[in-house]
Amino acid sequence: MKEYNLLAQKLGLKFTNIDLFKTAFTHRSYLNENKSKEEHNERLEFLGDAVLELVVTEFLFNKYDEAEGVLTNWRSALVRTESLAKVSDSLGFEEYLLLSRGEKRGSRRAREQILANTFEAVTGAIYLDQGYDGAKSFISENLLPTLDKILKEGTWLDAKSRLQEAAQSDNGSTPVYKVLEEAGPDHNKIFTVGVYINSELKGEGSGPSKQAAQQEAAEAALEDY
Repeated sequence: MKEYNLLAQKLGLKFTNIDLFKTAFTHRSYLNENKSKEEHNERLEFLGDAVLELVVTEFLFNKYDEAEGVLTNWRSALVRTESLAKVSDSLGFEEYLLLSRGEKRGSRRAREQILANTFEAVTGAIYLDQGYDGAKSFISENLLPTLDKILKEGTWLDAKSRLQEAAQSDNGSTPVYKVLEEAGPDHNKIFTVGVYINSELKGEGSGPSKQAAQQEAAEAALEDY
């Protein structure tokens, strides 16, 4: 528990109940493997997701006089898996994750998803312990400043949209996505998808849904543009 106290102090978080903070880093797989009766972070993740969306929405509404559709796209860019995972990584969260051995060996995309979920769970823990203002302060300090870079680089468009724009601008082609492989049981499938431009494979991606795999494939293909 000492390490979580130290991390909280490093982040400027004053927890009354440090167990909540530790729970935010506890993945279901860790409890299954260690036969523990402690709580995993999925309920905190559920709560944090809602708090995060409200804080980000309030920030965008108050700061920018843009149409609903634009603000929605900017919000999506801020709270998507890649954005939250980068912030979690910059805060050093990975070192504190409690995972099963199998999850520790997971793919890059699986790691990103876990880190993003952890950011949401930490937000939920802060909300329960320190209220809305505490959660808002954490999000404002660590996530909202990344919007400037997102707007500057145009990455508020998702990877599939950016790839389509790039391909059509380059040679008038439209990317085509094909499922290359499905692995695992029905309740925990991993999809591998390839994206083709002019019948040429440009990128591959994997994820727990076809949509997630398509986004990763598009990200890989964008490296050529």
